[in-house]
Amino acid sequence: MSFIIRTMIKEDIKQVQDVAKKSWNATYEGIIPYSVQEKFLKAAYSDEMMAKRLVGSFIFVAEMENKIVGFASFTPVNDERQSELSAIYLYPNSQGKGIGTALLQKGIGELENIKEIHIDVEKENIIGKTFYEAKGFKTIKEYDDNFDGHILKTVRMCLTV
Repeated sequence: MSFIIRTMIKEDIKQVQDVAKKSWNATYEGIIPYSVQEKFLKAAYSDEMMAKRLVGSFIFVAEMENKIVGFASFTPVNDERQSELSAIYLYPNSQGKGIGTALLQKGIGELENIKEIHIDVEKENIIGKTFYEAKGFKTIKEYDDNFDGHILKTVRMCLTV
């Protein structure tokens, strides 16, 4: 099956929200309580927040058979030539097909003058950590993150471009 990577548009919001929810629920089952996940998703992926992200971020979607199956969101490049990869989510059944790699490569190609990409990943998110390590991200620190009263072991990673 083939897919395309393109810049997100406003009409994609509902599908992107669905990808975020299903990806989060599958990834963090047994790691983050469901109620905490839902509270986060409701705030971070509300229609209002998605509209703000569309204007203030670089968001790319992966589309397969006219349906969005994943997305990645990058912050604008700062003065140190760094960007945050704030999200890269795929439907669980779309993982392992090169889509995440293509989304990451699209961001690297589109972000002008980029030197480093940073990401925070939950230490128990083995699929995510393994993906980032395979793409060349290196761990730069680990810390405890109070996520709505739930302490997460978070790994800060960096990719030099």
